[in-house]
Amino acid sequence: MTEPAKSEQTPLAPRPWLAAGTLCRRELVRFVRQRNRVFGAIGQPIIFWLLFGFGLGRSFRLPAAGGQSMNYLEYFFPGTLVLILLFTAIFATISIIEDRREGFLQSVLVAPLPRWSLVLGKVLGGTLIALAQGLVFLLLGLTVGLKFSAVSLAAIGLFSFLIAFALTALGFLIAWRLDSTQGFHAIMSVFLMPMWLLSGAFFPADRGGPAGTVWLAWLMRANPLTYGVAGLRRLIYWGAPTPPTGDLPAMSTCCLVTLAFAAVTFALCMQVVGKRTTGDLL
Repeated sequence: MTEPAKSEQTPLAPRPWLAAGTLCRRELVRFVRQRNRVFGAIGQPIIFWLLFGFGLGRSFRLPAAGGQSMNYLEYFFPGTLVLILLFTAIFATISIIEDRREGFLQSVLVAPLPRWSLVLGKVLGGTLIALAQGLVFLLLGLTVGLKFSAVSLAAIGLFSFLIAFALTALGFLIAWRLDSTQGFHAIMSVFLMPMWLLSGAFFPADRGGPAGTVWLAWLMRANPLTYGVAGLRRLIYWGAPTPPTGDLPAMSTCCLVTLAFAAVTFALCMQVVGKRTTGDLL
């Protein structure tokens, strides 16, 4: 008699890229099913853009090149785009706290996969959602006289992807150490929103103003998000005969700072995820 063949199952090799893609797809599916997030991430910034644009329009004067002037709706447009990216990053990364509470995060952490796949999947999912909403908002730029070519739209989309990736990674970094959504919103109010306000999105840096505003100008220069807003402002007016971008940092500087911002935040995310915490076992 012959011995029965032994049925041996070879373990599947870990596929980190597939895991990252699955987590990214999960974020996209979750976003589609939660329609209220669309209003929260894009509706509120549009309301801010309209209210502040019309409310401060008469008191805002920013001379542009060629003797022309820029109204506040036009000036506030790139800042509103960054605000949409910021809000989307907040709503996307707050799901980390919910996943830990529901037990999904613990099941991912015990899988035989490198933890960078978890970070990449979550961050990339939030980035793509933010980019999609930002591109939709770009259509409103036509109402204030902005014109986009295919090349400028591609450049704006790529640069917006870098900004969204950096902000989503920053939100991931903050949410990973927290166990309550209330604490996350508190940090958003005292850290992320002032970071946006000091980026040149809401008001320009007064470099030649009185001594009392020098410290404010230095804070804005030290803020990495300042270079994201400045880069978008340059790309939006790319190809214009008289672009109002004279006092902004060079585009090369904006790209380098934004790329470094995204790389540093992503590296910090991988560092904190690699450390075991008591929250991972809850």
